[in-house]
Order: sequence, then C-alpha cells, then structure tokens
Amino acid sequence: MTIHPNTRIGHVHLTVSDLDRALAFYRDVLGFEVTSRYGRDAVFLSAGGYHHHIGLNTWAGRGAPAPAPGTTGLYHFAILYPDRKTLAGALRRVLDAGVPLEGAADHGVSEAIYLRDPDGNGVELYRDRPEAEWPRAPDGSIAMHTRALDLEKLLAEV
Repeated sequence: MTIHPNTRIGHVHLTVSDLDRALAFYRDVLGFEVTSRYGRDAVFLSAGGYHHHIGLNTWAGRGAPAPAPGTTGLYHFAILYPDRKTLAGALRRVLDAGVPLEGAADHGVSEAIYLRDPDGNGVELYRDRPEAEWPRAPDGSIAMHTRALDLEKLLAEV
C-alpha cells in the first residue's frame, strides 16, 4: 500500500516558552497572519486566510526549557514559498531582523535557507524549482544534491 500522491502535510504545532516572542518571529519577521488566539496559551497563524498553518502554544508551561541538544524531537519543519522572489523577500526580512542563518543550500530540486526560531525549533524556508528543471540521473531518477546557495544572487531578486 502506498500513500495517495496528492496527500500533503497541512500544519505544524509548536510548543514555545514565550508566546509573544514566538508570535513576533512568525508574524512580524516571517509574515504569517494571526487567525485566532486562545487567551495567553495559544495562537494560530496562516498564510492567505487558511484556518492555520502554524499553531504556537505554551501548554507545556511558560518558560519551559528547550529540549537538550542531541535528543529526539523536531529537526525542522519547512515553509514552501511560491517562487524565488518571495523566498528572497523572506530572506531579506530574516536578515533585517538579525536572525542568524544556520545554512543555505541549493538541492537541485529546491533552494533552502535554514534557521532557528526563538525557541530553537529548526525552520527551513524554501522554494521548489519547476519539475522540468530538476536534475536527473541517466535512469531518470531525481539526482538531488547539496551545494552552497548564493545568497547575494537570491537577494538580488528583491
């Protein structure tokens, strides 16, 4: 049995230690819109009016510590941008906010920027290349790679 090819992952819920600090990152830096709020404990954000793409909550307790390095948990989640120019705009806002980057890669099929939110959750900002541009091996399979992404060239898009 295989999963239906049109299946998609719809949203992510993150436990955070400071709701206002996390909201400032996801709303003010990345640009998501607040769709609903549950008192001081949770807020839901979206792009384009969807009920929510990101849920932030302090249900583990305000000020809860981040998981220790080297333990299991969320490695990162990815935010897919519709095109290169929009990804470049997101990168500009991240840099202007002083958020440090952990990496940036050209994977052949996509371009990706890696960073951490204020609670240490891994966040990937990326855009897919059109399928016709994906690198292929002689047998036709996808030949992904990891190469340095030219951030200056990307920023020239905005």
